[in-house]
Amino acid sequence: MEKQVTYDNFQREVVQSDLPVLMDFWAEWCGPCRAVNPTVAAIAAENQGRLKVCKVNVDQSPELAQQFGVMSIPTFVVFQNGKAVDQWSGALPKAALTARVAPYLKEPAAH
Repeated sequence: MEKQVTYDNFQREVVQSDLPVLMDFWAEWCGPCRAVNPTVAAIAAENQGRLKVCKVNVDQSPELAQQFGVMSIPTFVVFQNGKAVDQWSGALPKAALTARVAPYLKEPAAH
């Protein structure tokens, strides 16, 4: 499940996360953002325990968008150990989005 992130909880939810984080910068009025939403939700569901997916509404948290130089949406930023390690813009198809986050996924815990 995706977590809504704002400036107030960014530190706790993203920087301090034990898991790698895929942050999705989006807005209600953005058609490509709405188009990629089901893909982002599917990636979140398929990678529970290996990847945390967070959404940032750029209208509600413009300071975060500015901090990461978001000029167009959707923009995605991958965080690992509290640092931004990858960033891209555009609504990618599921295979491309999955491939983009695959190198950062945390290995599942052994049972």
